[in-house]
Amino acid sequence: MSNEDSRHYIEIDDDITAGTSEYDSLYGADSASATTSLIDSVKAYKYENGRRYHAYKEGQWLVPNDEFQQDQMDLFHHVFLLRLRGKLFLAPIESPKKILDVGTGTGIWAIQMAEEFPEAEVVGNDISPIQPSWVPPNVSFEVDDFNDPWLQTPNSYDFIHERDCHAAVKDWGKLAQDIFKTLKPGAYWESQEHTVEITTDDGSVPEDNILKQWCVNLIQATEILGQTCVVAPHIVGHMNKAGFVNIKQEYFKLPIGSWPKDPVEKEIGAFNLINMVNAAEGFTTAAYTRILGKTIEESTQAVVDIKKNLQNKDFHMYFNFVVTYGQKPLDAPTE
Repeated sequence: MSNEDSRHYIEIDDDITAGTSEYDSLYGADSASATTSLIDSVKAYKYENGRRYHAYKEGQWLVPNDEFQQDQMDLFHHVFLLRLRGKLFLAPIESPKKILDVGTGTGIWAIQMAEEFPEAEVVGNDISPIQPSWVPPNVSFEVDDFNDPWLQTPNSYDFIHERDCHAAVKDWGKLAQDIFKTLKPGAYWESQEHTVEITTDDGSVPEDNILKQWCVNLIQATEILGQTCVVAPHIVGHMNKAGFVNIKQEYFKLPIGSWPKDPVEKEIGAFNLINMVNAAEGFTTAAYTRILGKTIEESTQAVVDIKKNLQNKDFHMYFNFVVTYGQKPLDAPTE
């Protein structure tokens, strides 16, 4: 295992605080300018505080599923791809014939995998039926809750992928066992999870800043719900216990803002700043009002303050994107 990438220092671009950067527009009050057939009950979405939420397994996922949030999820996908230099995965798979995307969201990862592997059958599942209907012929989507008993045929998949399922999984040990059982011997599970934190290498974000408290609140809310968002440090342990071998883990920094001097880091940070500003309300409102007992007025003001602080040019902040993969042993029993 290696988390060497998380320890490299990102050099700060002094121009960003001097107001002479081409990325200055990202730090305005509003960054928006910078920027299958199912039963009716599943699509009878719930509306709350002006946002739309899933109906199937209502209340299980705290983030909206409306078009604005879908755009944010697709932007986050772009940030992940930039960080991985265009790669959809890091596991050493070659010619998979059957791929499962657990918690597929908008389906963008599954669609791109279907395009990259046109001979493979790609399946994505989610509790929200928000995926597009016009997709490659080798991809399909299912409304399913991965917390329920799995109906997939054991020993049938060549590759299983899950990304950012934190705060949605009730039992990560059980999920690891379900994935292990469903994979063919020799096949891989890859977990891609980002950390819920605001980190700096230079202490530029004060410990009492609202961004730090925001992360504490989100962690507390998901713990109360029984679906923790502190996942990345424990994935290796879950894989080991389930029986996976050849486990590898890498940490990658995702800067927030265009403060890095390196042009690649700067581009990632610029897109991630837009992503985080656009995500702030959806990540916050239900957690604050449903779980933490805050009023909608308190939540709304918190979102305003969170967005303002995300756009502070003096904050050289990032969080980590953790990619972990493991292999089901070739000699694993298939019964």
